[in-house]
Amino acid sequence: MDYPVPDWAKEMNCAVTVCDADCNIIYMNDLSRATFASYGADLVGRNLMEFHAGRSQDIIRRLLAEGGSNSYTISKQGRRKLIYQTAWRKDGEVAGLVELSIVLPDDMPHYDRG
Repeated sequence: MDYPVPDWAKEMNCAVTVCDADCNIIYMNDLSRATFASYGADLVGRNLMEFHAGRSQDIIRRLLAEGGSNSYTISKQGRRKLIYQTAWRKDGEVAGLVELSIVLPDDMPHYDRG
């Protein structure tokens, strides 16, 4: 099944990775490909579960079953990142997951808005 991804995602300043409901990677933008290059030249077509341990696999299964989202931060190679994973839908049904990996600046401001 063909799932078009908009051109604006290709050169975004964050990594964008998309899988289908069977966990097959169907899209990686330029930064995602660079981020995960150590796993192979092209991961499109590979199964997302190959690259995740048990706890992460459980989260992926839950997101696909419930259609929810998952957010957390990590530190990797001296940089802080926000990871946001969410279900995407086609005709109202969960069709897969999108992951955005966003580098957070060290001096990122925080605002409380009422």
